[in-house]
Amino acid sequence: MASTTTATRSSSSRSKKLRVVLIPFFATSHIEPFTDLAIRLAAAGSPSVAVEATVAVTPANVSIVQSLLERHYGRQRDPAAESTIPVKIATYPFPAVDGLPGGVENLGRAAPADSWRIDVAAFSDTLMRPVQEALVREQAPDALVTDVHFVWNVRVAAELGVPCVTFKVVGAFSSLAMRHLALVADVASSDPDVAVVPRFPGPPVRIPRTELPEFLRKKQEVDYSMTNTFYAAQAACFGLAVNTSSDLEQEYCELHMREGYVKRAYFIGPVSLRPSPSLDAVGDSQHCIDWLDSKPARSVVYLCFGSFAPVSDAQLQELALGLEASGESFLWVVRSQEWTPPEGWEERVGDRGMVVTAWAPQTAILGHPAVGAFVTHCGWNSVLETVAAGVPVLTWPMVFEQFITERLVTDILGIGQRLWPHGAGIRSTRHIENEIVPAQAVARALMAFMCPGGPGDAARNRVMRLAAKAHAAMAEGGSSHRDLRRLVDDLLEARGAAVAGGPKSVQG
Repeated sequence: MASTTTATRSSSSRSKKLRVVLIPFFATSHIEPFTDLAIRLAAAGSPSVAVEATVAVTPANVSIVQSLLERHYGRQRDPAAESTIPVKIATYPFPAVDGLPGGVENLGRAAPADSWRIDVAAFSDTLMRPVQEALVREQAPDALVTDVHFVWNVRVAAELGVPCVTFKVVGAFSSLAMRHLALVADVASSDPDVAVVPRFPGPPVRIPRTELPEFLRKKQEVDYSMTNTFYAAQAACFGLAVNTSSDLEQEYCELHMREGYVKRAYFIGPVSLRPSPSLDAVGDSQHCIDWLDSKPARSVVYLCFGSFAPVSDAQLQELALGLEASGESFLWVVRSQEWTPPEGWEERVGDRGMVVTAWAPQTAILGHPAVGAFVTHCGWNSVLETVAAGVPVLTWPMVFEQFITERLVTDILGIGQRLWPHGAGIRSTRHIENEIVPAQAVARALMAFMCPGGPGDAARNRVMRLAAKAHAAMAEGGSSHRDLRRLVDDLLEARGAAVAGGPKSVQG
């Protein structure tokens, strides 16, 4: 009798837990929002149904997830306390890739010449599917959340009879612009060197072809079989979740469903929004905050170009001299460990500037009242963080979709402007084609943007209104919060449908 009771309780406990496995692409800019989503999903549980989220990464990427979990839940020194955290980490092996050194499993840690090998591995059905499928089958989750790269996970989930949700860490504007440029016939352009995004809401979006992602640089070179497979998988999956809010990108969010691109859409961002940005400032990073504490309100320019994009030493030199010539206070995150500033530069700049060569607590920095502007590469996580903080931007895109996102930031939302004006020089998604932005241009842009009553103030007014909307969207009852709850409810309903009718009812 006792064993029967125990089995009944075990079955009852399982039925009251929704177990979700999340599989991000091998880049910090993907792993972090996936982890933030896992935290959000776990918090979206109810007294009657707990959500247990597991982030699945390769061994070399575990530290990224662990760091975020520690910043959110605190460092757990007691194994018993750690077991109560509702977000877990699972690992699977990164496959051997020709030419890629062992242990290099992250786009930001690969040499520039090797980064393409990470992409090739990620898209490879032969290399990546076996290890991911083995992990999913071992975990036996109630639902799967996959990055857009791993199209096979839709089929794997269908075979297991569980719903598969694709999570996009790039905004609706940029991802749909790329889709339309890839799959929809070109709109006639008077300039063959400029692409116009076809069948797109809002004002025309024109992009020089040098600023398009590699796969769109020349449409005749697009691998349409791969592109069609990619979008077919999104259409076949249970639903699409996007790290954005309908308030931020409403027209472009609505386009997903209006055009029938997906079965269900959930706009659940910004998932990185935290109640207290100061929680990010721990350990060695505290000196950034201490330095900012000594500066007047809105007097500091913060510069950071993300965790991946390479910046040449020659460009770093010009940027350093431009910062010096501008006379503005600045906090600059430099990823290169080898670069050294111009001779005497640090002495001339003095306490007016701070250079950080390690990790910097970006959300805490942007949330600090001393920060008046953000020079950004237009990575989507950074855009969401600056919107949430209400800080205007000067844009300096470098790779992939960042030049497209720049159009949203400058032309649609109006929360900043280009650091280098139109026509000043060639910008490109291929770093070898980029012209060096000269120091004078850097200084000129910073001084004009930071000038009281100038374009920076106008952009700040707009971004502060968006900040209020972003916080409202993530708060109880807000649009993103409702979509997150709807996602959990739909997954629970799908699990019930799977038990009753099998895999076919789950995917339908």
